Amino acid sequence: MSNAPESARGSGEGGRRRILVLFAHPSLERSEVNGPLAEATARVEGVTLVDLYAESPTFDFNVDREQARLLAHEVICFMYPLYWYSTPAILKEWQDLVLERGFAYDAAAPALQGKIFFSALTAGGPEAAYCAAGYNHLTIRELLYPLEQMARLCGMIYLPPFALFGARTALEEGRLAGHVADWVRVLEALRDDRLDLAAAAPRTKLNDDLNAIIRGG
Repeated sequence: MSNAPESARGSGEGGRRRILVLFAHPSLERSEVNGPLAEATARVEGVTLVDLYAESPTFDFNVDREQARLLAHEVICFMYPLYWYSTPAILKEWQDLVLERGFAYDAAAPALQGKIFFSALTAGGPEAAYCAAGYNHLTIRELLYPLEQMARLCGMIYLPPFALFGARTALEEGRLAGHVADWVRVLEALRDDRLDLAAAAPRTKLNDDLNAIIRGG
């Protein structure tokens, strides 16, 4: 759990937080879930969606541009399908190149200090598989400890992942529309400072019970 302040206040228009979503899906044309999630994300006011594979397909990042994006937003989100218990490769390359020493950490004033970081991910397996007694033996939060530690090193406020399990069957089972609506609700709550960070921080999954952590609807 982070010891950071309860709220990372926004400095955007009207005091709202500005949100940067770094979207990574190497085969988006085959996805029934991440496409709609990305499309909904792009429609939320105050949110910047960057499709990393579309913008930098050869992983040739403009580090200055990427760092400027981080400086311009108060909330940073990695959005991706879970691949081999981690992020797609482009997000790891992004971390390696963009989160430089002297910028993101080991600096007199780390650039990301006090910003909020979390993941929005989809997993093919059922939620029951992600526990000590399940097929994968670890919770989804435990599998993401490297990202949590990245956030801690950079002085960021870490939130648990917003996760969709059983993503392969979410559309046919009628679960996708509700998940997209919940996602938009989380983005708007983060933007408008209506998400209780302290209540959300210890959870395994951010979207266990949104009514318990979102104020004012």
